[in-house]
Amino acid sequence: MTRTVRTLVVAGHGMAGHRLVAELRGLDAAGAWRVVVLGEEPHPAYDRVALSSYLDGRSAADLALAGPGSHDPLLELRLNTGVAAVDRAAHTVTTTAGDVVAYDALVLATGSRPFVPPVPGHDLPGCFGYRSLGDLDAIRAAAVPGRPGVVIGGGLLGLEAANALRLLGMEPHVVELAPRLMPLQVDAAGGGVLGLRVARRGLRIHCGVATAAITAGPDGRVASVVLADGSSLAADVVVFSAGVRPRDELAGPAGLARGERGGFLVDELCRTQDERIWAIGECAAVSGRCHGLAAPGYRMAASVARQLLGLGGEPFGEADLSTKLKLLGVEVASFGDAHAAAAGAVELSRLDEAAGTYAKLVLDADCRTLLGGILVGDARAYGELRPYVGLGLPAAGHRLLAGTA
Repeated sequence: MTRTVRTLVVAGHGMAGHRLVAELRGLDAAGAWRVVVLGEEPHPAYDRVALSSYLDGRSAADLALAGPGSHDPLLELRLNTGVAAVDRAAHTVTTTAGDVVAYDALVLATGSRPFVPPVPGHDLPGCFGYRSLGDLDAIRAAAVPGRPGVVIGGGLLGLEAANALRLLGMEPHVVELAPRLMPLQVDAAGGGVLGLRVARRGLRIHCGVATAAITAGPDGRVASVVLADGSSLAADVVVFSAGVRPRDELAGPAGLARGERGGFLVDELCRTQDERIWAIGECAAVSGRCHGLAAPGYRMAASVARQLLGLGGEPFGEADLSTKLKLLGVEVASFGDAHAAAAGAVELSRLDEAAGTYAKLVLDADCRTLLGGILVGDARAYGELRPYVGLGLPAAGHRLLAGTA
């Protein structure tokens, strides 16, 4: 008998798209699927979470993700090539190079793009996103040591971008609309500790203020950032890191539904309304909601790979938004119900101003069950606490609040 090999087209070669391919090739011992990956960037998939290290001595090769490569006869990777259109009736995609590729299954892993606030001057020379190796190459080329640079956005990526400017010898400012840094991960007290500690590293923080305009100098390039309070910041470089938006522009022309806030609308198994098309990663609105972390994208990839092989994929369920990281030498961790959204939740916290640390644990109404927490300055207890979310408070929690951890 002749074996029938089906064709899977993967639109996007970011972290989620790469994980899908790795999972599928690892499970597909029978060689049931030929995979064609269309990646817009000139580089194969790389660790976008570690993007800033590219300006701290690591190369594109250092950041490359391991996985199936050119030796795999069932894998074709086309770089500098995206998807321009999807023809659902013909089961084909047209690439940005003009080629038509037929598919038996299509997985959309197009990721997201930086959100650029539509303020006057946002498109001046000297303004950049912070999303890809290409963005960092452009920022490196424009950076002037000793001169000021401004990052719009004080979330996780915004602080990464500010550190990148610092590594390039610039004097970074961070402008954040919320009243504190990293508003999604930490509360007011935690944001205060984080702000003080990163300020010691040379960052100038401007929270609770919007960007009104970006102005040009005589040479037509960025010269300053005007804030809504009337003040202005000199800037040779402006980096936008004010969140991301899902890359879902293929949805409308293809007749695919979008989530209320964008993204390809998919169910708990990452399926669109077309039985041949899935979406994973930051472009996927799972039951209407997009997720911007790597871990949820990896779960989606694993599920879809198993579905393609008839092995039964796991429904997505709730996303684990826990995170532990080090920003400019400052440890930050957030897990579970960090902002005490649950009815009757109790917050217990400890602030050590001398040490520059903050810890908060969120318990249920009877103060017995751990719901979540925030750690700033010292996140060593994260590994012990996180597994106990939904369970009784472990000894590590008691030691943390008592200051003996």
